[in-house]
Amino acid sequence: MTQDIKLKPVTKNDVLFLYDLLKTRDPEGNISHKKMPSYGEHMKFVMSKPYTNWYIVEYNKKTVGSIYLSKRDEIGISINNDSEYDLIAKLSLKLLVKLNPRKRYLANVSPNNKKLQEFLLKNGFAILQNVYEMK
Repeated sequence: MTQDIKLKPVTKNDVLFLYDLLKTRDPEGNISHKKMPSYGEHMKFVMSKPYTNWYIVEYNKKTVGSIYLSKRDEIGISINNDSEYDLIAKLSLKLLVKLNPRKRYLANVSPNNKKLQEFLLKNGFAILQNVYEMK
């Protein structure tokens, strides 16, 4: 089954795909930004190499999402295949961990992103803390 998943490092050629993927995400489920960046802002962000490793997820030879490991060993997952989200995310996570061994992995998740929270809890993560912001 893992042979169906491939992680390829993000390149400049992936900027449009990543931008389109970002557009599909619910702003309420984001913690990194509340408004959609312009394409130029997004291009600049991607090209700045903001993460230790950032991959495009390919499943059955189709580009379906991205997964990254931040400089603080935080994992971010974005999959645009709702029907097989759990399977693709699980296989991607397994491969990311295999390619990037660490003592521990973290994930910062919006309280509104129930789908990712449930996925992480089913795949070996535990809740460490709740963080609050004064508005």
